Amino acid sequence: MRKTVDVSIPLGPVHPIFKEPCRIKCETFGEQILAAEVELGYMKKGIERIMVGRPWQEVMFLAERVCGICSVIHNFVFIETMEKISGVMVPDRAAYLRVLANELDRMQSHLIANFSYCYTIEHETIGMYLLNIRETVMDMLEYLTGARVTCAYIIPGGVRFDPDSEDLTRIMNAMDDVERETRRYMSMFESGPLIGLRSKGIGVMTREQAELIHAVGPTARACGITTDCRSDHPTYQRLNFSPLVRTEGDNYARVMLRFQEILQSVDLIRTVIHTLPEGKIRGGGTIGRGETTHQGEAPRGELTYRVKSDTHGRIQEISIQTPSIMNIEACARYMIPGVTSVADVTAAYISSDPCIACTER
Repeated sequence: MRKTVDVSIPLGPVHPIFKEPCRIKCETFGEQILAAEVELGYMKKGIERIMVGRPWQEVMFLAERVCGICSVIHNFVFIETMEKISGVMVPDRAAYLRVLANELDRMQSHLIANFSYCYTIEHETIGMYLLNIRETVMDMLEYLTGARVTCAYIIPGGVRFDPDSEDLTRIMNAMDDVERETRRYMSMFESGPLIGLRSKGIGVMTREQAELIHAVGPTARACGITTDCRSDHPTYQRLNFSPLVRTEGDNYARVMLRFQEILQSVDLIRTVIHTLPEGKIRGGGTIGRGETTHQGEAPRGELTYRVKSDTHGRIQEISIQTPSIMNIEACARYMIPGVTSVADVTAAYISSDPCIACTER
């Protein structure tokens, strides 16, 4: 960090805007931010160490507790990693139901991310409306899986529960409500002049910078990068998935891209329900010895599990790479430096949707 400054300003670790504790240390020249550094270490859980030596049946529950907001994708990627190790096959119906659960989880994560941003720029009205939509999505997740947060819905070879036609109809009707309300509030965000003043041209990161820092997820796709692990997943390929991209690279683009991905998730859920294959929801199989790496697309970006297991399916080694660590570094290196007001520091930080629980697992 630069040494010739007017004043060094620490924000956090406890701050009204931050969902989780961290500290942003800023060096300023007047109101302009010259350099920033994000200081972590306030909520280390050591969850990877806790997983070692335990059977996969226990680690499955620990994985989704790495992060409560994106618990389904942690469950998803860990189970697919174990299936990859053991050659366990998944029936088509179960594969589609996994996508359904994953996209519901993505929607609620994006909604709370955009709520946090609106709250940060003091537009609490839209923020509370978005939380209200999120409750509808969480209710649908509960109808599908039996729980709102730690669902444990995905198991080796399939899923736990098969929704009946009434449940699927309820989810379809809810998607109509979610789409209508999301478009309404997205339009308000898009056209609000004060929102534009606090968002457009703030926290800009170019595509070249995003590639250099290895930014992922909506943070990267808002800069023009097309990377999305769903493009390589066989079930998503059958659903004709293609990633959404914007090019502005600022706070506005990151929030708007999440709105667009919410609507894309609505379309994916409708496609899943309309084309849901008949058949079993569990294929069976035994988890055994092996070692592999597997990726999935979390709401914040690429999530990677590297797992080594013994003959009985006990975890010998495990390493989890979550998306937020790259995006937090991108935020400190490129988004915050250059903003012309200290008040915009928290807005730029929150626009990258940081998850400290994942980062400090």
